[in-house]
Amino acid sequence: MKRQTRNRFKKVLALSAAAALVSAGILSSQASAAPKKAKNVILFVGDGMGTAQRDAIRLATVGVKGKLAMDDMPYTGRVHTSSTSAVTDSAASATAYASGVKTYNGAIGMDANKKPVKTILEYAKDAKKATGIVTTSQVTDATGAAFAAHVENRSAQSDIALQYLTKSKVDVILGGGEDFWLPAGTPGAFKDEPAEDPSEKSKGTQGNLIEKAKKLGYTYAKSKTELQNAKGSKLLGLFANEEMFQANPEGEGDLYNPVVPLADMTKKAISTLSTNKNGFFLVVEEEGTDEMAHQNNAKLTIKAGQELDKAVKVAKDFAKKNPDTLVLVLADHETGGFSIENVDDKDESGDGISKEDGPFAIAGSKEQFIVDWTTSGHTAVDIPVTAMGSHAELFTGTYENTEIFTKIAQAMGLKIKK
Repeated sequence: MKRQTRNRFKKVLALSAAAALVSAGILSSQASAAPKKAKNVILFVGDGMGTAQRDAIRLATVGVKGKLAMDDMPYTGRVHTSSTSAVTDSAASATAYASGVKTYNGAIGMDANKKPVKTILEYAKDAKKATGIVTTSQVTDATGAAFAAHVENRSAQSDIALQYLTKSKVDVILGGGEDFWLPAGTPGAFKDEPAEDPSEKSKGTQGNLIEKAKKLGYTYAKSKTELQNAKGSKLLGLFANEEMFQANPEGEGDLYNPVVPLADMTKKAISTLSTNKNGFFLVVEEEGTDEMAHQNNAKLTIKAGQELDKAVKVAKDFAKKNPDTLVLVLADHETGGFSIENVDDKDESGDGISKEDGPFAIAGSKEQFIVDWTTSGHTAVDIPVTAMGSHAELFTGTYENTEIFTKIAQAMGLKIKK
């Protein structure tokens, strides 16, 4: 081989070797830059909040071109909501999200054969993460319960409370429902049979669970000030007899007036849970979007949704400072067959609580809209999910509600036992 040819061959080999090293470096860099596990997950459930409800909340709050905090997120998906029935209730839907199984309406953490199914909150606890439930409903109501308890019927709320303390050992529990933590005849901070709803009174079946919680190391709060001042890694806050608002069967006298706003409870829960070096799993529910829709009360459905959006902003602010956090906003189902229409006196439909609501002003304009209803119950329509943060891209597309469990587990890097 001539010397000139040999030199050219050596140069080619050298260039090839250099390219291989560069390639290896790139691959190594890409590997080191691979997305980390979601250390923290904050899951928001706007109970009963379908696409139309989110649109009405947006129009009333930020107008046609504005974006709510819950919508201003980079990834969007669509979720089928059925249980073993076409139309789900909150218990079966939350069980699908929490455990990845379809089950019967009313089931809490049970499969269709009434066998307990492990929840994503329990898997997070096994991974030594902190856990929390925040809601404007009773803390033992269906949505929160399905993440941290196992009972055949959602009505067993005192049993659910006891399981929170002794089985799933939820670290932060904030919301309403004091009545289920105290036995009959033992009123707590919120008096029995209040004027706004004489049916509300202590009805617990498992003894004084507030005292039990204190003995187990929980700091107990019953007011906004007490919650703000509460210390420690384990918090129990009960701020109403039952729900933190009043929804009446005839739709008259409805009140949305939580003594502690959802955003404040969310902020306290995050600040408490985030002290755990291993991260946390938190589920936050706004119940008013469902209960007010059941009453076909669009004004308070929108108001509850606005309060949910404030709580979402709190979580997003945390996630921006902690990029290993995943934030999700979804609903368990749609309630009311909610629709948005033009103001048109010739298009009046329904009567009683199902008559049209409004008109409502569209923020930033002179326009208005009307809300119409088709039912006071649930519907089977799909609901939207929006996501930001660590592994949020997993939540795009259209899929079954059971996939929420699978995707959260994947994002957190949890090993799921089948």
